[in-house]
Parts: sequence; structure tokens; C-alpha cells
Amino acid sequence: MGKKRRFLCVVCLMCGLLAASGCVERKLTIVTEPKDAVVWLNDEEIGVTPVTVAFNWYGDYNVRIEKPGYEIVNTHRLLERPVHDRFPLDFFAEVLWPGTIRDDYTWTFPLQLYQPASPEELIKSASDMRQKADQELGKIAIEILEDKK
Repeated sequence: MGKKRRFLCVVCLMCGLLAASGCVERKLTIVTEPKDAVVWLNDEEIGVTPVTVAFNWYGDYNVRIEKPGYEIVNTHRLLERPVHDRFPLDFFAEVLWPGTIRDDYTWTFPLQLYQPASPEELIKSASDMRQKADQELGKIAIEILEDKK
């Protein structure tokens, strides 16, 4: 009877430890001024601002934001790992910590009104690109001629 009682105590203790195991909730909220812009994280549409999503990993995120009448935002942001997500503390935070750890982050993006370029600006930009292309083609032609020698 003593062995069964010890076995039950161990089982109850293990169940208690599992029930009290840790948890980390990670959430990222993206806000724009003005709101109601469509957001993509790493080429996956996540919703309309303000939008909150759960995430599993820290690191560099590609962010794309679009709203009609505003400039498109196409950038990246770094979500840095907190101390409790680094070895060996991550094991304690994820498994042994008795409560829930909440990591909430907010990124705010101001949107700029779209300003179409004037015809003069477009012509100048096209001329600059043509000159640059001509220079590059000239360099390539010289390299080809030198390789044939």
C-alpha cells in the first residue's frame, strides 16, 4: 500500500507541475495614422489597422502598408528578443514559470498623402535613368572588348 500511495503522490505532483507550467503570449499591434490601412507582415495580409496579431518568433519583419490616397509603406522592423526568451531563461519562462508572461508590442506608422510627380519631375527622372543606363552599357561594352583581346 505504501508504494501505491507514493506512486499516486508522484503522479499528482507531476500533474500539478504540468498544470502550473508557464506560458508566453506574444502580440504585435500595428497602428497607422490615419487608420484603416491594409497591413502585410512578411507578405501575409494580417488585416486593417489598428490590427493585433499573435507571433511566435522575434526577428526582422517585412512590413507593407497600403491605403488609397496615401504613399505605400514598404519597410522592415526588428522585434528584439527579451531576456526571458534567451537561453537558459527561455525554458523556465515557457515551461516552469507558474504564470503567463505577456509580450505586447506596438508599432506606429504615420502615413503620408500621395503626391503625384509633376511632368517636369518625371521627364528629369527619365533623363537621369537614361544617362545611368548609357553609362552602364558603355562599361559593359568596354569589358566585352577587353575580354576579346
